[in-house]
Amino acid sequence: MPKSIGTWLIIGGIVLVIMGVLANSGWLSWFGRLPGDIRIERENVRFYFPIASMIIISVVLTLIFYLLGRFWK
Repeated sequence: MPKSIGTWLIIGGIVLVIMGVLANSGWLSWFGRLPGDIRIERENVRFYFPIASMIIISVVLTLIFYLLGRFWK
């Protein structure tokens, strides 16, 4: 296994830890409650479809992978 894979796994783990700390501290409480997210709550049923949140995640990940691919060469 190349060393670069290990480096990326470490970086990914650090990013996950940072995201966990932010989520636990309340800094990400707005995420999932954006205006484009669909939330239906009835007596016995809860339906949640985070359209706007997933679009934001998609755009951010696309930019990250684009920049990594551009500068990684």
